Amino acid sequence: MRTDITNILPEECISYILSLTSPTDVCRSKLVSPVFRSAADSDTIWGNFLPSDCYDIISNASSSSSSKLLTSSMSKTRLYFHLCKNPIIIDNGTMKISMLTNLILLYRVLAATGKKCYMLGARRLSIAWANTPRYWRWKRVPESRFSEVAELKEVWWLDVKGTIETKILSPNTTYVAYLVYKFSSSRYGFEKKPVDLHVELGESDAGRTFRIFLDPSANIPQFSREREDGATCSLREVDNYTLKKGLIIEGIDIRPKDSR
Repeated sequence: MRTDITNILPEECISYILSLTSPTDVCRSKLVSPVFRSAADSDTIWGNFLPSDCYDIISNASSSSSSKLLTSSMSKTRLYFHLCKNPIIIDNGTMKISMLTNLILLYRVLAATGKKCYMLGARRLSIAWANTPRYWRWKRVPESRFSEVAELKEVWWLDVKGTIETKILSPNTTYVAYLVYKFSSSRYGFEKKPVDLHVELGESDAGRTFRIFLDPSANIPQFSREREDGATCSLREVDNYTLKKGLIIEGIDIRPKDSR
């Protein structure tokens, strides 16, 4: 004899059970029955999937961002899916960090798992000679999510570094970091010269270094390089003293491994 659990368990109990699964499982459960569909829309579930510090993150959003109104105008279910589709600009303004202002960090929630994703904008990175007009130019590009990107005018010594505190990442999660970049029409010096991509976890970690091509020729494969939960990702080319120009950096995208 088969028993329909929806006739035995109250909807609140089903919601609690679903909250112990994953966002993907909850969405699939809506196909089971009308009772599951109703239970799957419970704030109890989606509140459990939201990062524990999401309201602190929202409160730190840019003063010009409408995201600050989310805490009072959206249910936790709507808030979850809003954060999946709409990144929040945070740490935008004067910061008590070195000499930089207008530091930008992009934050969103990954829909399938509820894991946090961050993107460090170019202004958040440490770029050698970034404020020297001879070497770098800051400009706006329509397709960027940030107010400015960094365009390399010319340097012989390339040194770019991004740092993030691991405590703000999702726990028990392996992350990867992607340099988000493109080239201008006047690029030079990257075709046959590799650069070093270095990742380290704290000052006590020696880290790992990969030699890659940002602008490989047809016979050189392009590789994506991954990092574990870490703090610092840097891009360097300081050995060849070759003139380089035309690199446009938007930032460093930090997200859980195997996510898109």
